[in-house]
Amino acid sequence: MKAPGRRRLRWLIWGAGAVVVLGLMLAGNTLTRYLGWLSSAESPQAVSGMLAPEYRVTFPDGTGPWPTALLFSGCDGPRDNMDRWAEALAARGWASVIVDSHGPRGYADAQIWRLICAGQLLTGAERAGDVAVAVEDARSMDGVDPDRLLLLGASHGGWAILDMLALFDRGRPPHGLSRWPPSFAEQGLDGIVGAVLFYPYCGAGSQVARFGWTTDVATLFLLVEGDTIANETSCEDLVARMATQGNDVTSLVLDGATHGFDQAEKSAFSLLQFSPEATLAAQLAVERFVERVSPR
Repeated sequence: MKAPGRRRLRWLIWGAGAVVVLGLMLAGNTLTRYLGWLSSAESPQAVSGMLAPEYRVTFPDGTGPWPTALLFSGCDGPRDNMDRWAEALAARGWASVIVDSHGPRGYADAQIWRLICAGQLLTGAERAGDVAVAVEDARSMDGVDPDRLLLLGASHGGWAILDMLALFDRGRPPHGLSRWPPSFAEQGLDGIVGAVLFYPYCGAGSQVARFGWTTDVATLFLLVEGDTIANETSCEDLVARMATQGNDVTSLVLDGATHGFDQAEKSAFSLLQFSPEATLAAQLAVERFVERVSPR
């Protein structure tokens, strides 16, 4: 073989090796984060001190206390869909709190959120700590009815909510917390009347896929047919499994829509599409759900 051919072969071998090493590194990071080995466990008070200044609270007209929804965005951080759901809930007499897990950590800058989307940073089991802390904070907020709390999460936010339920069942604090917030020791998940989960991740990298949950929290899954981001079949399997064991769980699978159908604000080159029709169908399903779990 001539020298140029040998050099080309050598570069191909080195390149292939680099790809393999990179793949192993990413897989190793994903595994260690799944196990919680890379998580920095903070106290609930420290996490509240980080998140609370960025809470975006919306109250409906009238006099409280109001039933209140805690809203958790997808892996790209709070976008217009969070505001859209806050407005829709306010029209139904619900207060809401948009919880930003990204900005306070500096994850809204320099496209860092893409690492979250890839499962390399702030997994659902880590962000589950934000869910628990937000519940703790909401329970003592003025104007909030602590006996009527709803958890609403889109994509990664739904993953965080589901992993919080799974971890609480097992008696393990979320990977991002050193311990459960004080009120959880006293009342557990009492007062959380339901969870709405928009196209969440239910795959093998989630705690909920392996362990499920038994706590009596009604859940509504809003999925899309042929989801290319978070495959809906794993969530459908989870829904079927939880229903079999007697959980109050329902799902709606929307055809002709993409992951993130309720979010008009997209990143550059995104193939995801905003669908007013799917958003309206989801809104009607959410309205029926909240009326069932917390009648006015």
